[in-house]
Amino acid sequence: MGVGRLLAKGWIAFCLFVGGYALVNALRAGAPVMQALLLILLTVALFGAMGLLFIGGYGASAGVGTPLIERFRPHRVLPGFNEVVFIVFALAIFGVQTLYLPDHVQGGILGALQAAIDFAVPAQAPLRVALAACGLDGGRLFSAVFGWLLAFIFLGSALSRIRLAAGIVRLERKQRPPALGPAGLALVEGLAAVIGIQLFYVGSLYGFLPCSLLRGLAGDLLVGPVPLMLAYLITAALTNLLALGPEA
Repeated sequence: MGVGRLLAKGWIAFCLFVGGYALVNALRAGAPVMQALLLILLTVALFGAMGLLFIGGYGASAGVGTPLIERFRPHRVLPGFNEVVFIVFALAIFGVQTLYLPDHVQGGILGALQAAIDFAVPAQAPLRVALAACGLDGGRLFSAVFGWLLAFIFLGSALSRIRLAAGIVRLERKQRPPALGPAGLALVEGLAAVIGIQLFYVGSLYGFLPCSLLRGLAGDLLVGPVPLMLAYLITAALTNLLALGPEA
């Protein structure tokens, strides 16, 4: 997977999640439905188009010699299996975070799930400390628990088919070589994945976050879709790394 395609997917997911959280918060605050919906849709469309414009410029510069119609073939535009799983899991995270967890944050299966994720994810401890210092309820912590659970499931599912994905990447490179080169692309995505693991899985970031950020939309993103997006990035980095081999 190229950098341009990965950035485009990440930017779309980011915009849709932020727009969804903003709409839910506006409706909870008592804003008129149509007014809030139109305003947020307009904002999401503008920010999404702005980001995709820059990303598209990078992709166009890397695709010299490739006919424009070839870039919009169904196999290039339609989501693959990993993307479909990502979309389903992302919707599940958003639904649980906004509809279920605000009223169900203690005991039962959630308590057992939290204990399991606390053991597997070092970031849960600093996140708990940061949320407690800001006086935030347990809903955000359980959102992170659910997000990490689906991220592990997605990562395991994607890794089970990684050799097939690497082979497809090698075939695509023969038609359209990446602008950074195969090794450069694997290096960039690998570094991004390592940084993401350090910040979000190990939890180095949470001790430096102010309460104003944790209470806002950025906090909703950090405890919601970020684990799933990190798992997608790790999958992309490993796929490109494996595609460097002669027997991908």
